Amino acid sequence: MRHKIKGRKLNVTSSHRQAMLANMAAALVTHEQIKTTLPKAKELRPYIETLITKAKKADLTVRRSVLSKIKDKKAVEKLINILGTRYKDRPGGYTRIIKAGFRYGDLAPIAYIEFVDRDINAKGNIQQDANEEIKN
Repeated sequence: MRHKIKGRKLNVTSSHRQAMLANMAAALVTHEQIKTTLPKAKELRPYIETLITKAKKADLTVRRSVLSKIKDKKAVEKLINILGTRYKDRPGGYTRIIKAGFRYGDLAPIAYIEFVDRDINAKGNIQQDANEEIKN
């Protein structure tokens, strides 16, 4: 029976799954939108939303906790300084999943996962994002 078993295995080992979610979370924070398969997007959503909820507090303990999950320091800085302040009044629901059809080779369902109220011009430019958020 499968009672109270959360999550998907995604056909990889647990360490691979953990590293994959961390890398996808770092990419999502950097680019604010990524394209992936639908099951991976559904697994990434609660992972990144808990990190954003933690990042809204923005103290040293939170910074170390988020850095233990995402190893990319620039992504952690953007998560705490920019995204944490952007979503400080929102109680949850920071991301959306948009279904985007099926992949050509294996007909895997593809989806975009993106931040709600994302900066469309960002697309990975962390320094530009930081300067614009400070000015506003």
